[in-house]
Amino acid sequence: MPRLDFRIFDADNHYYEATDAFTRHLDRRMQRRALQWAEINGRPMLLAGGKICRFIPNPTFDPVARPGCLDQYYRGNNPDAHDIRTAFGELEPIRPCYRNRDDRLQMMDQQGIEKAFLFPTLGVGMEEALKQDPEACHAAFHAFNQWLIDDWGHAFRERIFGVPYVPLLDPERAHAELEWVLARDARAVCLRAAPAWTRSGPRSPANPCFDRFWALANEAGVTVACHGGDSGYGVYSEMWGEAGASVESFKSSPLQNIMVGNRPPYDWFAALICHRLPQRYPNLRFASIEMGSNWVPYLLQNFRRSHGQDPGLFAADPIETFRRHVWVSPFHEDDVPLLRDLLGADRLLMGSDWPHAEGLANPLDYVDELVGFSQAEIRKVMRENALELSLRRPAAH
Repeated sequence: MPRLDFRIFDADNHYYEATDAFTRHLDRRMQRRALQWAEINGRPMLLAGGKICRFIPNPTFDPVARPGCLDQYYRGNNPDAHDIRTAFGELEPIRPCYRNRDDRLQMMDQQGIEKAFLFPTLGVGMEEALKQDPEACHAAFHAFNQWLIDDWGHAFRERIFGVPYVPLLDPERAHAELEWVLARDARAVCLRAAPAWTRSGPRSPANPCFDRFWALANEAGVTVACHGGDSGYGVYSEMWGEAGASVESFKSSPLQNIMVGNRPPYDWFAALICHRLPQRYPNLRFASIEMGSNWVPYLLQNFRRSHGQDPGLFAADPIETFRRHVWVSPFHEDDVPLLRDLLGADRLLMGSDWPHAEGLANPLDYVDELVGFSQAEIRKVMRENALELSLRRPAAH
């Protein structure tokens, strides 16, 4: 593919959290219930609710994997049959641009990136670890969002868009946290693709108990980004004899990969649409980030069948509702042209997952996946669609 004549907007970029990301601003009374560090067998480990959190085996991120070192592994191209540990190769010292926003801007200039959404690395696994204690979980993520402003900002120089994370555990606290980050210029907020684990048990995120949250998101026109992480779906593979319900990054069995990998976004967006959230709040915009796109054809197929069987079950055509409200960032190894045919190029987001091991070493290489796309479509996917989502679009009255 030819190189681009414009700078791109990467919809899936990451930092590696500072070691005090969750603790710098955390209420000391919450430390034992929320997150704290401990030395175990000579290694620093993160405790969540007093238990070792194994979501990231090396939560200090130093040393860390090279960007893109698992690219071919995740494409299914592993002729030497290396296990994933071998495929990682040699780790390297953490680079300044992984934790410093000025260094990151210089790296973005070298990479041809004008703007980027930056998502958590460690943070996307912490809600599951703390979901049984909503008060501690909300306290931890409020502290995290304060750290995010300190180190990255929400719209640093209109180039780096740090995305705050809001747990959906306590409806009032979720609304208050959204109100707090919006007042500080958040352009997008990150939720996890999972049932909302309230004190009364799991609920659909579209349950009316969360309507104040959704009404505020709708009014503000902020993008709601659902990012891959620990959705708690390990319990399903456990029912089939797999050991352990909690997720540890890069350690899963073939059955877990096949059974669970595509379920969280499929279920989450099915629930939002079947429970008529977009009809109640028509200004909502959702972005599916780092969850691939293989689930999309199956979801649309089932929407088509269910709507055809009984249209009265839906407030509107569910496929058209999905196309109107949802943007999807396909993995670079996915069938991106197929997704274009299903949703249209104006609903696709380029995401490199840089600097993660499973992403691209060079974010610009994502363009090589856009085979058969017109120049106008390439520009939409590589820049314009994410640019639109970075601008808040308040509801019209």
